[in-house]
Formats: sequence, C-alpha cells, structure tokens
Amino acid sequence: MSGGALAGRHVVVSAGPTYEDIDPVRFLGNRSSGKMGFAIAAAAAARAAPVTLISGPVTLPTPDTGSGSLHRIDVRSAAQMHAAVIGALPADIYIGAAAVADYTPARVAAEKIKKSSGSDGLTLQLVRTRDILADLAVHPHRPGLLVGFAAETEEVERHARGKLAAKQLDLIAANRVGVAGSGFESDDNALVIYGSGLALSLGPASKHELAAQLLELICQRMPAATRASDSTR
Repeated sequence: MSGGALAGRHVVVSAGPTYEDIDPVRFLGNRSSGKMGFAIAAAAAARAAPVTLISGPVTLPTPDTGSGSLHRIDVRSAAQMHAAVIGALPADIYIGAAAVADYTPARVAAEKIKKSSGSDGLTLQLVRTRDILADLAVHPHRPGLLVGFAAETEEVERHARGKLAAKQLDLIAANRVGVAGSGFESDDNALVIYGSGLALSLGPASKHELAAQLLELICQRMPAATRASDSTR
C-alpha cells in the first residue's frame, strides 16, 4: 500500500533503547532492539509519509524506503532523545516505540569508578528523566495523533490504560515482555491497542506485519487536520 491517509503527513517515530552513562565505561540500559520502531518507520515511509526516525543505540540499518522520505537521527541518552523529538516538531503523528529510561544517574563520573576494597556495595543516585509523551501532550505544536507503547510484565491492560489517561495519549500499544518468541529482541510480537472505546488485539505476527496493521488503525483515527508540512518548520 502507498499513499492514502498518510501521504504528506509528517510522522515522527522513536525507537530502541537509551543508554544512561554512569562513567566512561558503564551505563544503564535496556534490552530494546529497535525492531518494532524501525518497522513502523519503514511502513509509514512506504505510505508516502515523510518520516523522522529517532533511534537510540541499535545495530539496525536505516530502512531502505527507496524514496528518500525517511530521515534518521541517532541519539544515546533520554535527554538527547527528548531534545531530538521536540526538535522534529511540528509533526502530524508521533509514535513513541522507544524504551526510554525513566531514570538517569544524577552525576556522571569523569573517570572509571573503581571497586573499593573496603566496601561490598555501590550506591547510585538516580533522577527522573523528562517524559517525552507527557511533554508532547501539552506542547504548543502537539502532534495531531499521539501513540505510545507500554511494555509490561503483569496487569498489562491496567498499566496501559493508566498510561493512556495520564499522558493524554490517543492510542497506546501494549505488550507483555518476558514471553518467549515476542517482545524485546524478537522478530515477532503481539500487541493490544487501547484507545477511547478501543481494545484491539494484533498478532502474534512479525513486527513488520504488526507495524502495517498499527498504521492502518492510525490512518482510521487520523484527524482530518492541516498537515504539519503546511506549517513553517
């Protein structure tokens, strides 16, 4: 499928993990591979949308869309991802598929932290990172459609719907992690999409298939508003 409801619509997609540095050697990270976000970005570009893909540290190549309509920005930390997403506005759609760190070290050591012979432990002070979705929801250039992701280990629907309401999202794609053959690092996944009056199960299927199905739903929910590309960027 090409063109249609996404043609000319600026889509911003975040993907992958963030790495929060502790010292020049160590960091806090997570197991996100970026595969889901990259599949979504490729599917949006295939539908004639200009796409900005903001990626944390991953080993994936930039999706080959053949049209040059996909622009990739590589970042490392949650703060850098926040700045890149805000810098990509205005946008018609934001899809937050990245696993962004909720906390980051309060201070990054300038030198490698050495193991102390007189101590059996190490205490790190962590501070909250800025919430990309929550900030987008109240931004003057709020995207027309805000789509979040929720990776949960238990009570998936309760946590996902809580995030949907708290962050003023239009849709949230939830999945249970820690299940063999799906979630982080896997080529396959299963999602439940929640929204106002909506609970739609997708998969199990490949992440590319799920990306296409998710974008079909987004096309149905996309408000008939002025394109972000009609605004001065």
